[in-house]
Amino acid sequence: MMILMMKTLLLKPILWSGIIALAGCSSVMSHTGGKEGTYPGTRASAQMLGDDSNGWGTKSLVAVDMPLTAVMDTLLLPWDMFRTDDSVKSRVEKSEQANQSINDVIPPADMNMP
Repeated sequence: MMILMMKTLLLKPILWSGIIALAGCSSVMSHTGGKEGTYPGTRASAQMLGDDSNGWGTKSLVAVDMPLTAVMDTLLLPWDMFRTDDSVKSRVEKSEQANQSINDVIPPADMNMP
């Protein structure tokens, strides 16, 4: 009887701590990369739910995690608003945008010779 009561008392805190530890996974993963704007985890979760290549197992986990991700994204909103992005990805994107603007002004030469 005592062992059963101990298992019951320990089971609830273990389950709740597991749920809290997994809370906002998409938000945490999105915030470890470059600057993705506001609510990056929620947007990533919505894209995963709409993607047909994901199975029902992945979609069910994303659906359970999405409200917790939205809460985490809301808590991290001040960070998203004021952080500066100096990641390699953002520097490459800026370089590509600069090259594209040069190509718009001076288009590449036509290589088709008559």
